Amino acid sequence: MVSQLSTQDLDAVGRPLPVFPDPAPLASHGPARVIAMCNQKGGVGKTTTTINLAAALAEYGRRVLVVDFDPQGAASVGLGISPHELDRTIYNLLMERDASIHELIRPTATPGLDLLPANIDLSAAEVQLVGEVARESVLARVLRPVLDDYDVVLVDCQPSLGLLTVNALTAAHGVLIPLACEFFALRGVALLVETIEKVRDRLNPRLEVDGILATMYDPRTLHAREVVARVHEAFGDTLLHTVIGRTVKFPDATVAAEPITTYAPAHAGAIAYRQLARELVARGDAA
Repeated sequence: MVSQLSTQDLDAVGRPLPVFPDPAPLASHGPARVIAMCNQKGGVGKTTTTINLAAALAEYGRRVLVVDFDPQGAASVGLGISPHELDRTIYNLLMERDASIHELIRPTATPGLDLLPANIDLSAAEVQLVGEVARESVLARVLRPVLDDYDVVLVDCQPSLGLLTVNALTAAHGVLIPLACEFFALRGVALLVETIEKVRDRLNPRLEVDGILATMYDPRTLHAREVVARVHEAFGDTLLHTVIGRTVKFPDATVAAEPITTYAPAHAGAIAYRQLARELVARGDAA
């Protein structure tokens, strides 16, 4: 678990900030912990967190698979793959019984980080899966052959609580909820938690919330500080110590099609995502 507390450093809600040590090297890889990056509100940092947390975990020697589960294909773009040029994506994997996941996974420029890409074709799956047997479990089924190859699988969900997101929650061991430090982003968290509880009760008893991650945080504004305080009041230590600050470096890194950990490795954003990786490993959520 975490090491001793620092007596000087406090997190955004005034809790003593633990010192999260660098993760110990792994003697072997797998089976993977599947983490769904989920929030039905758009623009809260899901894809940014998926890409940069994945890259930070890979830096610490973890084998990571990013599953782009959003028809917009933003995670694919952010990792240097143009979704419009792909003939076969995760859509084919969901809809074609003979599709091989090993043939669809693509390496990225970050060592130890692979991608299962998506494009606009995935939007059709929401409708087509309705008639499938065990329609909520299709993603879990198609991921099963590669779980022993990775330590962490991060699923970048679309901004909705539809059938694709339910598939991600059914396949996952844990959920990471990026939450922008804005009042309107806060309002939807209760609905999301309710959905997670329904999936746990009906489809996936192992599912748990790995943490709520405050994103787009600006400590200079009272509003941001109040939002973080309210989240902590409502959810306690489910709110992670790590917060992700607002910075133009994140969109710049996206345009460059690489994680901030390589685009600007000394930037505060890169440092924050490395801390997030260490915190999740220390909590056992990405060990």
